[in-house]
Amino acid sequence: MKSLEQLRAANALARVGQLRDKSEKFRKSYRAYVDRLSPTIVMNGLGQALASERSAAGASPHTDDEKGADKMAHQELYSSLQAWLCRREGGVYPGQNDLLHALMNNDESVYLRAQAEALAWLLWHKKFCRAEFPRGEVD
Repeated sequence: MKSLEQLRAANALARVGQLRDKSEKFRKSYRAYVDRLSPTIVMNGLGQALASERSAAGASPHTDDEKGADKMAHQELYSSLQAWLCRREGGVYPGQNDLLHALMNNDESVYLRAQAEALAWLLWHKKFCRAEFPRGEVD
């Protein structure tokens, strides 16, 4: 049986693998947003950080241009955390299909657990993104 830390690492690595074939612009943006998300969560809380990711993604992100790739990077980062925190086996919000609604509709102790779990998962994800994706500056 794998430890929770092993499961986090495996999931974070698998997610990087799923995004490896995206455009260079996307990968640069995604890496930059992953690097910034943990400090944003610590300063503002998980709910505000995720709401900002959703807002930056816009209503319908596309990857056909630079701005679209940037929006898609925000959406994929949100989706990555949602998939981890809402997974059926061992997730903080098992089976939920909207992470922000799950955050708002549960008590504070669950929210704090989700925040801690998001930060723990992001430690692994950030390392794998830095190893696999090119570095780039984004606004």
